[in-house]
Amino acid sequence: MCSRVSRQISKKMQIPAYFQCLSHAVSPARALAVAGVALGVFACGPPSRPGRTPQVREVTLTAVPLLTKELQSVYPFLRESFALNGVLEGKEIYAFVPSTVTVVEGDTVHFTLVNPEDDEHKFVLDDLVVDLPGQTVNHATYVARRAGIFTFSCVMPSHVPYMYGQLVVLPAAVGSDFEGSAPAPESR
Repeated sequence: MCSRVSRQISKKMQIPAYFQCLSHAVSPARALAVAGVALGVFACGPPSRPGRTPQVREVTLTAVPLLTKELQSVYPFLRESFALNGVLEGKEIYAFVPSTVTVVEGDTVHFTLVNPEDDEHKFVLDDLVVDLPGQTVNHATYVARRAGIFTFSCVMPSHVPYMYGQLVVLPAAVGSDFEGSAPAPESR
């Protein structure tokens, strides 16, 4: 049933516009092959593979100041930017480093959240909310229950919309391919 549906869909499928713009880099045959694989995985379910054991992933995220009021003496252009009616009035730009974290569906993520600075932050990922007072290290656990791309952010009003990142959760069906990737370098 599944392969018949895929064949019927692929016969009727035309190359989507986003593949057409890449026609110099991706041939139509390759684009259709990628689409066919996607149909096989997402429309028909994951291929049968031996069971994958979810992993525990240790991830450290650090709140890093990029453009803050304290940097006005280093970057003189910031005086105007932070002034009344300036482009950064009432805002400061921070980032989570790293800004992208990749795990596999079913994995447990142990976050270590480092805030080396004085400003308070609030880490939010789905139903996980962690206060990050200044100059603290906090720990939180998150279970990646479903595949997808999930945004994490700081919801402090002066840090929105700049301070965010993504948790990429790969489907369990491809998890065994991910297991062989190199581990993150250890902190020193």
